[in-house]
Amino acid sequence: MTTRSGSELYLVDSTGWLEYLTEDSKAAAFSHYLEGEASVLVPSVVIFEVYRHLAKHRGRPMADRFASQALLRKVIPLDETVALAAANVSLDHRLTATDAIVYATARVCQAQLVTANTHFRGLPGVIIP
Repeated sequence: MTTRSGSELYLVDSTGWLEYLTEDSKAAAFSHYLEGEASVLVPSVVIFEVYRHLAKHRGRPMADRFASQALLRKVIPLDETVALAAANVSLDHRLTATDAIVYATARVCQAQLVTANTHFRGLPGVIIP
């Protein structure tokens, strides 16, 4: 499902990064955003999630490679604007805290969220390749 907001700014969530880095079934779909010329934002919570997952399941060297790639992008910290927007998103759409932070970050930054996570299906500004 694809809902485009007309923006050329993207936020690839943890599921997208993991699909890409582990060369999973949707890796090619995410490579379009992560290897191309697209402007990609990285929320700090995505750095936490992906680094932790990779370090635990694939080893720290792979986690470090991810960090070196992610930190070349524009990292978006969790600030008070995103935190309050995430609280409302969580209540309105019944998303977990992390999912709400990721989605709110995309909305606050006027970016399209690119994800393999079906919890976001039907929300404005979400691309599920």
